[in-house]
Amino acid sequence: MSRLVMKFGGTSVADMDRIRNVARHVAREVRAGNRVSVVVSAMAGKTDELVGYVEDADVDFDRAEYDMVVSSGEQVTAGLLAVVLQKMGIAARSWCGWQVPIETTNAHAAARITAIPPENLLAAWDEGKVNVIAGFQGIGPDGRITTLGRGGSDTSAVAVAAALGARCDIYTDVDGVYTTDPRIVPRARRIERISYEEMLELASLGAKVLQTRSVELAMVHKVPLRVRSSFDPPDSPLQVMADGTGPGTLVCDEDETMEQQVVTGIAYSRDEAQVAVRHVKDKPGIAASVFGPLAEAGVPVDMIVQNVSTDGLANITFTLARKDLRRAVEVLERERENIGYATLDTADNVAKVSIVGIGMRSHAGVASKMFQTLSEKGVNIEAITTSEIKVSVLIDEAWMELAIRALHSAFGLDAEDETRVS
Repeated sequence: MSRLVMKFGGTSVADMDRIRNVARHVAREVRAGNRVSVVVSAMAGKTDELVGYVEDADVDFDRAEYDMVVSSGEQVTAGLLAVVLQKMGIAARSWCGWQVPIETTNAHAAARITAIPPENLLAAWDEGKVNVIAGFQGIGPDGRITTLGRGGSDTSAVAVAAALGARCDIYTDVDGVYTTDPRIVPRARRIERISYEEMLELASLGAKVLQTRSVELAMVHKVPLRVRSSFDPPDSPLQVMADGTGPGTLVCDEDETMEQQVVTGIAYSRDEAQVAVRHVKDKPGIAASVFGPLAEAGVPVDMIVQNVSTDGLANITFTLARKDLRRAVEVLERERENIGYATLDTADNVAKVSIVGIGMRSHAGVASKMFQTLSEKGVNIEAITTSEIKVSVLIDEAWMELAIRALHSAFGLDAEDETRVS
């Protein structure tokens, strides 16, 4: 008898018809003899609605009360799914995070999970029940409800799977992880298996399929993670494969992946802005004078490029999320005398495009091929960052989709025909 955690996102539980569809997916796994726990998000749009209520009540709100309000969305979904399962003749009960308990830090609206004692969930399994757990929430050391930050239900699901020694299937509105966004490249292919490291890079670089913290947690605890679509027919024979794990994309250890392309996928982010601090003195400590105040203000930066001229002056250029641009400018203008720059230039019409693949470790010339491909298409590169398994470039946003399509073809990722793999 396998242990399984199934997680369903907001689009999968958006209304009662979709909740009934989710229940049929759960019923299929129960009939297959699995011990099942389910983690659910709030209905699509519900969390935004609840956040709006809190902000309308008081812009300078108490974060503990914020968590009390916004956590209610998942509780509604968990209760409704339990009711539907019971109507289908499946024993089920709902759980709030504090009932499990999912123990967290006390950082309201951004809590981190510290422990999940599994005894209560295991006891319910022994009674033949399906556990339906409200995701995104837990309980802090002071006994108050906490939330894990947006996208936290994925993290809840992986953490519960780790506590129960189970595999974890993440159901969403796509049928797996693709080589890139199929809306940009119709010939993008679904990836059968991808390593934790590759998935972590793709998620951090803009791929929206999985939340970064959930992938990191799965990698640390070796939780087998599969991305599946809740919109596939629940009773289709294709839902249960020969190995019992089902269709979709398996996220696993590198040694479980099969030999594949050097580049596994291409990610992108439109949410980028660029700041250039021009004509600062080229001396020790100048970078610290720029990035120290930004760090203190909670402004994370990404790509950093420093150019030095022959006159002893330098330009420091970096990227950050667009939502942080105004705050960064305010900080740097306040620190102008200390930094000693001549001008401060900004741009918010840039995008980041990244290639990712564990094959880069053993293949030379990958970055060169990327740069040559972009050059042939007339795409100018403004900044570059690399790691062992990724190369990211900053380009003008107007060229982003052309760059993605060109790189997808250049690295042999196109499907053999225009039909997406399903």
